[in-house]
Amino acid sequence: MKLTHEKAIELHGFNNLTKSLSFNMYDICFTRTREEREAYLNYIDEQYSAERLTRILQDVADIIGAHVLNIASQDFEPTGASVTFLISEAPVHNPPLEIFEESPGPLMESVVLQLDKSHITVHTYPEYHPDEGISTFRADIDVSTCGEISPLKALHHLIRSFETDVMTIDYRVRGFTRDKDGYKLFIDHEISSIQNYIPDDLIDMFDMIDVNVYQENIFHTKCKLRNFDLNNYLFGYTKDKLSPEEAAEITERIHFEMDEIFYGKNII
Repeated sequence: MKLTHEKAIELHGFNNLTKSLSFNMYDICFTRTREEREAYLNYIDEQYSAERLTRILQDVADIIGAHVLNIASQDFEPTGASVTFLISEAPVHNPPLEIFEESPGPLMESVVLQLDKSHITVHTYPEYHPDEGISTFRADIDVSTCGEISPLKALHHLIRSFETDVMTIDYRVRGFTRDKDGYKLFIDHEISSIQNYIPDDLIDMFDMIDVNVYQENIFHTKCKLRNFDLNNYLFGYTKDKLSPEEAAEITERIHFEMDEIFYGKNII
């Protein structure tokens, strides 16, 4: 059954399907010394403070048409931050047709949906390698909604909001809702891949792998930045300050770190 606005589903009560998007981004930097590492972590704490993360999540709430009920935010010592939004929305009649399409969402436009007792969260995790070579910043964002539209419509804006080398994206529809005859619906929109919610210019920047379990309504996409410029991974200097041997060694280490994160395993 094709579920679209043209073939509206008459539900028994509220659409209580839970749609959850988990977006994990990783930023990698090579820090040669303790001073460089501390400077990088300070930069990350400033760039992704609880205040800025709150603004990003507010944009997400605006994109999906959510009303913010409560905000909890915290900057941690020595590093890291967390922000949680509790959101809700009354039923919206005659939503725009594009919310039903398997396509990228907007950046600063509004898309409306039905929400009730849903949430948006972000947590950050700066960390570094014990030998002070590699420093990594991870941000975990979760958007959980109830209603007609998938939170995947916020994915485009989230990707644009973070500088990322590796991304892992999970989307799952849980529970069921019933139509007026009592027939269970375990999903209320068509989806073949998370990639369909990412615009072409971003897809061109990444190597991507899908791991989907369609019968369980579970979708997983991994992304690794395709083009490599060593200058983007050095903190406080450029590659012209390095010998060819140093540049080659650092490049190899960064590629190694990215591959381990991308494939989710230690590579011996």
